[in-house]
This record gives sequence, structure tokens and C-alpha cells, in this order.
Amino acid sequence: MCGICGVIGSTEPEPAQNVVRQMLGQMHHRGPDDEGIYVDGSVALGMRRLSIIDVGGGHQPVFNEDRTLVVVFNGEIYNFQELRATLESRGHHFQTNSDTEVIVYAYEEWGEDCVDHFEGMFAFALAETSKSTRRGNPRVLLARDRLGIKPFYYALVDGNLIFASEVRSLLSSGQIEPRLSQTALRSYLLFGSVVEPMTLVEGVYSLPPGHRITLSASGRHTSVRPEPYWDFASAACPQPNARVQERCSASGFLRSLLEEAVESHLIADVPVGVFLSSGIDSTALVALATQKKAALNTVTVVFPEQEYSEAAMARRTARHFGTNHQEFVLTGDDMLSRLTEAVGALDQPSMDGVNTYFVSWAARQAGLKVALSGLGSDEIFGGYSTFRSTPDAQSVASLAQTMPGGVRSTLVFAAEKTLGRFHRSDAHRKMAALWRDPNFLPHPYFYTRLLFTPTQVLGLLKGNGLDSPEPWRDWLEETARGSKQLDDFTAVSCLESRSYMVDTLLRDTDSMSMAHSIEVRVPFLDHALVEYVARLPGSIKRNGRPKSLLIDAVADLIPAEVISQKKRTFTLPWEHWLRNALMKEVAAEFRDIALPLRECLNARTVGRVWTDFLEGKTSWSRVWSLFVLNRWARRHLVS
Repeated sequence: MCGICGVIGSTEPEPAQNVVRQMLGQMHHRGPDDEGIYVDGSVALGMRRLSIIDVGGGHQPVFNEDRTLVVVFNGEIYNFQELRATLESRGHHFQTNSDTEVIVYAYEEWGEDCVDHFEGMFAFALAETSKSTRRGNPRVLLARDRLGIKPFYYALVDGNLIFASEVRSLLSSGQIEPRLSQTALRSYLLFGSVVEPMTLVEGVYSLPPGHRITLSASGRHTSVRPEPYWDFASAACPQPNARVQERCSASGFLRSLLEEAVESHLIADVPVGVFLSSGIDSTALVALATQKKAALNTVTVVFPEQEYSEAAMARRTARHFGTNHQEFVLTGDDMLSRLTEAVGALDQPSMDGVNTYFVSWAARQAGLKVALSGLGSDEIFGGYSTFRSTPDAQSVASLAQTMPGGVRSTLVFAAEKTLGRFHRSDAHRKMAALWRDPNFLPHPYFYTRLLFTPTQVLGLLKGNGLDSPEPWRDWLEETARGSKQLDDFTAVSCLESRSYMVDTLLRDTDSMSMAHSIEVRVPFLDHALVEYVARLPGSIKRNGRPKSLLIDAVADLIPAEVISQKKRTFTLPWEHWLRNALMKEVAAEFRDIALPLRECLNARTVGRVWTDFLEGKTSWSRVWSLFVLNRWARRHLVS
């Protein structure tokens, strides 16, 4: 696990190297164990290393045998041992035991299609060096893993492509003006996180999941075109002549895939543990991991507020499996004292993420360097309420599209007047927004994930419309198009994986865990497992209760009380804390809108969100999202 960065196309090696050094300085937390820089002609690459595999010999950048290729890499290639054996049988000679080295020889063997052979989480930059004998200009390959577990950000500045693992690192380069992207801001207000491929900084973009960029190492770069090499919808389509599976055989094969995924994710030369909650996902990981690893470490964050705490069941689970279990208590006062550092760890603002910050802190306190997380299970196995609410939303949209807009607005107004206070509920607001304008977003699912409705966003903004062509809207439209070829259940998996999961959960997990120099691994997002489950008919995955296929696959391993309990999400006691320990701090933030936001947000409307929360008219998530946005903008942007 590392932080990587670089400059491609510069005609001045020394300034480019200085830019790389500045970016590396901002990413020390991503790799406190080692640093490496490579400069060759128009290519300057850098990395900070968190040593996980081949601790002593995995220094980066890594070269091939004749030094015609060089790579900097962030992530883990879990099938590197199998790939190494294949590549050695084809005449390639390895110098290290690290997974990074397979990338250069895989590129020698398969070119840019090497990404198809990697199983894992990755973001890398591979360059052909000046020693390459290939005709024409040396090339550079930039790539990101299929599901977007690892981040990759880039910008074009004066003909150079500058890239890094974090937006903040790009800002520290001194090459990018820290200006607010109002386009990205609109997506943030709608969903509580910035939608791919945008960032909140004007001109800085995310390389989307499952995409790569191939470009010349030299010359002016005025545009790049990321190319998809994998997407969820295509991978989810059943293979031609595929045998129809029964539920029993499907759960049995899934069990074998889960065992393989967990075993591969345990590979490390440093201490490994599991984030343990009271839920099925983390319990399944512990059950599977203890079959492969003795004396497994588990970590749980607990709260004095008992209605939020998962301590008791997590403790019983740890005792059941005989893990080395540690608990860490987090109070409202603890949160207040560490609020600045926790919010400051976000690479981009998000209404989520702080929970991962403290879980990662706990893992580091427990002496871990690698932790397994159950992230991805809800998206793949149907754990979210969106698997039930999206079909209802589609019915509302279908009916709304048969009526004129004026009639729809009249009906909404009459309903709100009749229902009174009920219309303030989140579910009603989202369905009312869908009813008013069913075509504003490209799929009814997206209305179920709204933070603020389009009407509310227009009220928050100063005269900025929501109808202009925008890259984030293109991403959502592409996602919606892909989902239409899938059954209802798998379509929601696709929509979740390419929006909420990548825009919020994976992005926050990366930045918050790396703030503590912790590598978080997500076995449920092993792409072979994802593809297998996605290709199964929805009827096999849906059986009267959420995540029923996963439960069938591991039911003999996990305690019955974990399976039978009501579903819970790991949520901090925000409602309580915002009205008590954090109240004064948050109120002060709402009275002082950061200058970059002041130019485009209506301060009076923003302030009303806080008042509505205090009066019980809106949820804590809207308050928290605006608080985090303001803090982030004040810290990272100028007008």
C-alpha cells in the first residue's frame, strides 16, 4: 500500500522532480516506511510506501530486468504468486518477492491488457523508459482497479499530466489553483459526496473505476481520454450457454469463492486483523479468516450510548471464534477533541467517513497494519433498503411520466397540505422530488440516495442551475444505461457499486484508513466473487430477507444470534452528539461560511438547515454534510 504521484510530459526534469517531492511530502501518512523517486526525460514518478509484502525487498519504483519499464504502484495484487509462476514459465526473471514486480512483467507479456490479469485493488503508473527500444515515443500506462477500491486523481497543467493518490497531494504540488468546482459542488449537495469523475477542485479529475489511460511520455498533453477495460453491467451479464444454477449449488460455490477471497486477502508479512461489528458481514469474515489464520486480531469501536453500541455481540463473536479482541470506547467529548483531525483526514468532503477514521485509529492502536472490512457485501448481496425501495421508485416514476408537470406539482402541493408534518420525512421528500421531475436524474434509484432534493439544492445555491451538461451526470447516465440490461436486483447492485459505494464508502475508507497508515482490504469486492454473484439470477439472490444468499453460504459458521438479529449499520451517535458535545462547534461553523462557498451558497438557506435540525425537521446527515463541506473548503480552497 502506498501513495503514488508523478508528472508526465515535462521538458524540465529538475522542476518536475521538485513537484514530485512536494506531493510526496503531503503523503507521508500513506507510506511512512519508504520513499522512492524516478526521473527520466519527460517522466517523473514518486511513491511513499507502507510495507506490507516483501517488507525488506519491495522498494519502489520497481523495474523490469533490463530497466526498460518502471512502475509505481498503490494497492495489492492478490494473485501475484500465481502470476509470477506463469511469467517465470515464460522466461521472465524476478528480482524481488513483491507483488509490484509482476506488473512490469505482465506489461511485457500482455501490454496494456495486463490489467485484465490482476486480481486485487490497484492504482499504478507504468512508464517505458528511455532505454526502451520500442519505436516512437515511450508510453505511459495509468490504471485503476475494476471497482475503484484505490484512488487515482489527475490534472492537466501547461501540457503536463500530473497525478497522485490524493487530491490534497495534487494541491500541494503548487501547480494547481485551489478553486472550487461548482459543477462538483452540485453533485455533493445532491448526494453528500462528489460523484465520479469529478473532485471538488476545478480541473482535477478522478480516473474512474475500471479505466486506464495510455499516453505518450513526452509532448504536450491537452486532453486525455480514460478508456474502460471493465464495467459492472457488462461483467454481470450471464455468459453464453451458462448452466442455470439452483440456489443450493450457488451458495455452495459462493462459499468456495468466499474462502478463496479471504485467504488471499490475509496474505501479508505484517499483523492482520478484522474490523468486527455485530453484523453478518464482519462476522462472516472472522469465521472464514479463523479457518486460515490462528490468533486472528479483531477490533471494535464502542459507544457509551447503548442504542448505538455493538460491543456485546461483537464481544460474544470474538469469544466464539477465539480472536485477540480489543475494544476502544469513543465518546462525544472524544469526538469533539479530535474533530479537527478527523475531518481534516478527508481527502474530499463527505457526509460519511468519520466512523472509518476512528475504527482505523483503533486498529492502529491494536498494533495492526492491515485490516479486513465487510465493505461491499451490502451492494453485492442486497443488504440495503434501496433493493426494496428502488422498484417502488420506478413505479412512481412510470406513473409520473404519464402526467403533465403542472398536474404533478398540484398533487404534491395538495398532499403536503393534507399530510402536514409527515411531508417532512426523508422518504416523502425523495419520492416527492421524483414525482415532480422523474427525468431530472437518469434512474429512479438515484432519488433514493438523495441528501438534498433538487429543489432544496436550488435553494442552497446562488442562481446556479442544475440542468447543464456535467461529467458527473454523464457517469450516472452511463451507469443507468448499463443497469437496464440487468434484472431488478442486479441493477441495484450495479447502481450502488458505481455511485454510493465508490463515491462515498471506498473513497472515505481509503483516505481515513491511510491517515493512520492502515491498509484496509475488502474481500467481498474480490472481482471474481463480484462477477459470479452478479451473474446469478435475481431470484436466487432474493429469498425473503436481505443478503439471504450470503447467509446460506456461511450459516454453518456463524452464531445463530448474528443471523437472527435485526439489521444494524455502524453509525456514530450523530443525532445525540450534534445536540450535545458538538453543538457549539457546529453552530459556529454555520455562522461563518468559508469564502469560496460564500460566493455560491445562500448563507441564509444554509443556516436554515441547522435551525431545522434543532427543531426536528431534518436529519443530522444534512447538517453534518454542510459542516464538513465548510471545514474542507476553508482548509483547502481559496476564492
